[in-house]
Amino acid sequence: MEEQAKDYSHINGWGIDADPKNDPTYPMKRRTNEEHKGYSWERPPQQPITMEVLHSIERPNVSAVYGTAMPPSGLSGMIRRFAFKHSENSYLHWLPLLVADRVNVVEGLIEDVAEGKVPNIFSEKGYSADWDHNRSGLAVRAAIGAAVVGAVVLMCAGEKNRKRWFNQLMDR
Repeated sequence: MEEQAKDYSHINGWGIDADPKNDPTYPMKRRTNEEHKGYSWERPPQQPITMEVLHSIERPNVSAVYGTAMPPSGLSGMIRRFAFKHSENSYLHWLPLLVADRVNVVEGLIEDVAEGKVPNIFSEKGYSADWDHNRSGLAVRAAIGAAVVGAVVLMCAGEKNRKRWFNQLMDR
């Protein structure tokens, strides 16, 4: 089916790649203009699946190539398995994945302590660089963190202790 030529010049930036001399790959790229006819390619051979691989329910199979650095495990793996049971356009897919990442950090800290390694959280989080280059931002984050921790401790303290603490604060 032959497509009729249409004028798209009213679209800002349209045809910006039409001039081969304006192409960053020119003259290295051998232009045959075959890419304008559309892409037709054979699917690469499937990487052997040797571990659990989570993939979208919207795709019938696993990507041809995928990462194998860290298969899902523990509580974070359970959360990820739950997330991949839902569509990618759902909060039930993306929010659990965010939670699973945070849970995985805690699991990593527990694993380090169990193996006898003491994690150096100060340097791993980049606080030395923040101290050198962004002291005010570090101070704000520390104050917010202290306020959140204080609020959680206060909430967990029980109503009786909360009232006593509040009364002491108001008496000053």
